[in-house]
Amino acid sequence: MSMNDTPQANRVHIGFFGRRNAGKSSLVNAVTGQDLVIVSEIKGTTTDPVSKSMELLPLGPVLIIDTPGIDDEGALGEQRIRKARQVLNKTDVAVLAVDAAETEHTGGELSGSEKELIALFREKNIPYIIAYNKSDLLAAGSASRDKAGPAQANPVTTDAGPAIFVSAKTGAAIRELKEQIAALAKTEDFKLRIVGDLVKPGDFVVLVTPIDSAAPKGRMILPQQQTIRDVLEADAAAMVVKEFQLKETLEQLGKKPALVVTDSQAFARVSADTPPDIPLTSFSILFARLKGFLAAAVRGVTALDHIEDGDKILICEGCTHHRQCDDIGTVKLPRWIKQHTGKNPEFAFTSGGEFPGDLSPYKLVLHCGACMLNEREMKYRRDCAADQNIPFTNYGIAIAHIQGILKRSLGMFPGLLNELQ
Repeated sequence: MSMNDTPQANRVHIGFFGRRNAGKSSLVNAVTGQDLVIVSEIKGTTTDPVSKSMELLPLGPVLIIDTPGIDDEGALGEQRIRKARQVLNKTDVAVLAVDAAETEHTGGELSGSEKELIALFREKNIPYIIAYNKSDLLAAGSASRDKAGPAQANPVTTDAGPAIFVSAKTGAAIRELKEQIAALAKTEDFKLRIVGDLVKPGDFVVLVTPIDSAAPKGRMILPQQQTIRDVLEADAAAMVVKEFQLKETLEQLGKKPALVVTDSQAFARVSADTPPDIPLTSFSILFARLKGFLAAAVRGVTALDHIEDGDKILICEGCTHHRQCDDIGTVKLPRWIKQHTGKNPEFAFTSGGEFPGDLSPYKLVLHCGACMLNEREMKYRRDCAADQNIPFTNYGIAIAHIQGILKRSLGMFPGLLNELQ
């Protein structure tokens, strides 16, 4: 991802689902106008979810996800179905591809696997549209053909949900399908703010950004990039310093900043160098708020005070960066937790799209700031923990708690302090 790209987490995630050979991949190629995925008459050509970031008019920046067939078979097929289901956890808008010619032989009745998908869309509150593909193959005079004929560009209402008849082969109604996807996306609130609502035009914010060894050469890590952009969009000014420059910078400014935001790993030093009358927080805390789980994370962090020898803690990274010798997730946090608790817990680790459905073995789930995951996927992970009564928190909140500065770092959110009681 270049510095000018819209981050994946801020893109509308559009998932294409359906049975094998329903034309999911053909629809993806038709909607995007590109040969993004391989198309074949052989069932099960798509064996893993395939994602592509792009601009899709009239919607804007999106992430298109093509999935394996939901009716796959065999041991490998079960794994592919599981991966397709996992995509639902981050899908903002779903397109269910149905073979229109095949349903002609069933009186328009959807298959069991297709009905199951629709039930999952509704259960997870995912806006969706059914795309009856291959409408060019419908027999003349058929009931479906009547629906798909001259008015095929108009969506119809069915018991299963909104539907539209399209043809990936001829391009019929593909433009209208894109318009329907865009309309569904607009029913969701995708306007994200990190810090912009906490400052006023003319304010300035000091961002403390140690150069992270895990970041690619010549780049800042994503939360820092996004926060700078959000400060500027609020018509405020962003001043960026390293941790050892903060104290002198504050002394020379002559004006108090509206806020100091720090990388969690520098929390202790930054807290000591920031006067108590200047609000202080971290990128990780702001991202927990952005993703909608700050209150849950503040409640969950108190579980650290009750860890015993042998308890299991799950540490989750939303990305798959190369692990460094002193990696925050796999090295530093386990070390700090052991020092804080005086206990010897066990640690398990996941990264990227991995997240276990069964959290019962764990006493705590400790998540990264989730800058690479969208709000819907984070809601799924948080809800998984809540449904199983497993405390859930994130790196920055855990570090602030361990260092005894969590109350200060939540000062701008006074209602959350009650969660620590």
